[in-house]
Amino acid sequence: MGFSQNKKTYHIKKTNKAPKIDGVLDDDIWLNSEEAKDFTQFSPEMGVKDSTEIKTIVKITYDNDAIYFGAYLHDKPSKIMRQYTMRDNFGQSDFFRIILNPNNDAQNDTEFFVFSSGTQADAISNPTSNEDFGWNAVWESKVKMVKDGWIVEVKIPYSALRFSNKDVQTWGLQFHRHFRRDRTQYTWNPIDRTKGNIGLYHGEIKYLENIDSPTRLSFYPFTSALINSYNGDVKTDLNLGLDVKYGITENFTLDATLVPDFSQAGFDNLELNLGPFEQTFSEQRQFFTEGVDLFNKGHLFFSRRVGGKPIGEVELNDNEEILNKPNSVKVLNALKVSGRTKGGLGIGVFNAITEKTKASIKNTITGEIREEIIEPIANYNVFVLDQQFNKNSSISLINTNVTRDGYFRDANVTGLVFDIFNKKNTYKLYSEIKMSTINLADSSSTGFSSSITARKKSGKFRYSLNHSYADAKYDINDLGLLLRNNYNNISLDLSYQIFKPTKKLNNYFIGSYINYKKLANPDTYTGTNFGFYYEAQTKKINNYGGNINFQIGKQYDYFEPRTAGRFFIYENRINSNMWFSSNYNKKYAIDANIGGATFFEKNRDTNEYWFSISPRIRFNEKLLLKYSFNYNKEFNDRGYTTTVDNDIIFGERDRKTQVNSISANYTFSSFHGVSLTFRNYWSTVNYKKNLFTLENNGHLNQNSNYTVQDLENNPNINYNTWNLDLNYTWQFAPGSFLTALYRNQLFNNDNTSTDSYGRSLKTLFSQPIQNTFSLRIQYYIDYSSLKKAFMKKSGT
Repeated sequence: MGFSQNKKTYHIKKTNKAPKIDGVLDDDIWLNSEEAKDFTQFSPEMGVKDSTEIKTIVKITYDNDAIYFGAYLHDKPSKIMRQYTMRDNFGQSDFFRIILNPNNDAQNDTEFFVFSSGTQADAISNPTSNEDFGWNAVWESKVKMVKDGWIVEVKIPYSALRFSNKDVQTWGLQFHRHFRRDRTQYTWNPIDRTKGNIGLYHGEIKYLENIDSPTRLSFYPFTSALINSYNGDVKTDLNLGLDVKYGITENFTLDATLVPDFSQAGFDNLELNLGPFEQTFSEQRQFFTEGVDLFNKGHLFFSRRVGGKPIGEVELNDNEEILNKPNSVKVLNALKVSGRTKGGLGIGVFNAITEKTKASIKNTITGEIREEIIEPIANYNVFVLDQQFNKNSSISLINTNVTRDGYFRDANVTGLVFDIFNKKNTYKLYSEIKMSTINLADSSSTGFSSSITARKKSGKFRYSLNHSYADAKYDINDLGLLLRNNYNNISLDLSYQIFKPTKKLNNYFIGSYINYKKLANPDTYTGTNFGFYYEAQTKKINNYGGNINFQIGKQYDYFEPRTAGRFFIYENRINSNMWFSSNYNKKYAIDANIGGATFFEKNRDTNEYWFSISPRIRFNEKLLLKYSFNYNKEFNDRGYTTTVDNDIIFGERDRKTQVNSISANYTFSSFHGVSLTFRNYWSTVNYKKNLFTLENNGHLNQNSNYTVQDLENNPNINYNTWNLDLNYTWQFAPGSFLTALYRNQLFNNDNTSTDSYGRSLKTLFSQPIQNTFSLRIQYYIDYSSLKKAFMKKSGT
């Protein structure tokens, strides 16, 4: 294939006159700069050289403030795909990517994308956490379409990068060009996809001389106004705040939100949860999504815990009722310090403080109102050390700590993570060792968890073997996310993939796996499952795949009964799924999914099927509309219902769920646009009259004499939610945004499980509606630019 271990080298020249970022390569420095050219395809086929028609030529220069790129991307204009999108949204556009690695360590990349539409995207990347698009920098780019292709011109200020202050520097460098029409991808330095991470295949920039890391200090002052109305009650709020970024050293940065404002964080996609584990949602607050790659080591940090649900419960006396109980805690401030030394040692510190939160309780006889603390002032802390070596491996130490004032629960978790490749980048060993400690007012407990995975990471045929363990006391949920503990599992997976297209397919991937599961305490078998999966992409850029999973024999579920030591037995479950996704490059495209599950178990007739369909229309390069419909139906499902005295009650139920959602985006330019999202989630659960009791042997007694009418609370459910979100965003200056947002929300949960969708929707519309309007303005101020402006004005 022509791959070479010799890295391409670019010999950069310094300029005294910065090129104008206008998409025209007529500046003097571009006339005499060296060319980076001769790109090579790495996907779908490796080793194919670029042709004259699609040739890419890049030039680079630098001065005391920034590094500059000018790229001439040859192509037929009629073939260039472009769709206007907002920042970090790829859409259906060609793009040019610049990858810089100032430490030249093959592991810590900073990536800058420019799309044919002019849209920007940026990310930080490493082999462990992949690309983090939550990270945002302030930089300049300009795109210009020409008769034989398109031109990209880019200015990346040194304030957007982290590098040492050596007199002469060599940085890792890679250019990446993506052709959306056929999904082919080319790079300046060739990549071998069969092994290793892509950072190992970077070229180099040489002779960056006498550049100093600037004072990396920037301010993000903001103001936000909020109007919220619900059931006739109107509340307004006005906030002024400040976020700060400060470069403590050339390689370490402080990020702080001094007066947090999360008023424009999106709605959570609520669902009806019948299972034994908590329902969780993804993070939507920007401060907690940006630059958190170090803090995610070992999977011990779940940022939704900060400012989440209060930990305390209200203790009611006789004749008392809860008047007000907040469902979240206010974050007072938060900061992150992160960076990496020249020797590859990454250091990360996260800290946040939340305020004391109280519930109000009213005496129904005297009318007296009292308050009870349900969450004291609390400190959340994460500390990470991550030592990288050999350009492909790392060892990490992570500690998370939650300290609450008074006699409330405190928690501490420590983890050690090994992520090690061999020198040939063909095999990987990944291991985690973790210990948790929970301190209560009168007791404490310590838990342990470990996992180890040995994996072949090269070639067409790959495999891995994993062992994972957690005892019954292991608990990280004060600052992490653990849905369950108490397991002792072994798994094996095998896979085969191609790296050279066939006559009909660009690629395909086939795999199989088997999992053998036990409890840790006591050491007892709980079940086995195995399965197969397949996915492929055709020459027409249509993707499809499927999977099938078998749970053979008796499976022992120790969590569904909601009682320690008790278990529920089910047998021989099989589920399967198929999906299809057509080429998004076309005006009309569609995603579809269909699947089902059944049990081969005596005296049980449980079945399930589901399907989804999501058509999309790209009206033009500015407007995209997508509709999604998801439907799921379960017949005679069996699960936990309630507990009566010492009896664990199970029921047989039919469940139906359907979700309608719409998303529309109209982007005026790459700097401002309007987006609309709508979601209606509806789920009903209808129980059969006769209920079961769970026996000590794990089976259900169908002659329990319990019926639905005997229960204190009716278990039948009709659950309906509605969310609408209309958003306008305008980037009116680099790093500066105006965001106007309108939202409304409806919610209903009752027992009318036999109602039709139309009747349920009518009931939903009769509920009080929550309307929210907010306006937020954020302005970016760079200290270095501000200082130069003042010096120029004063004539210094």
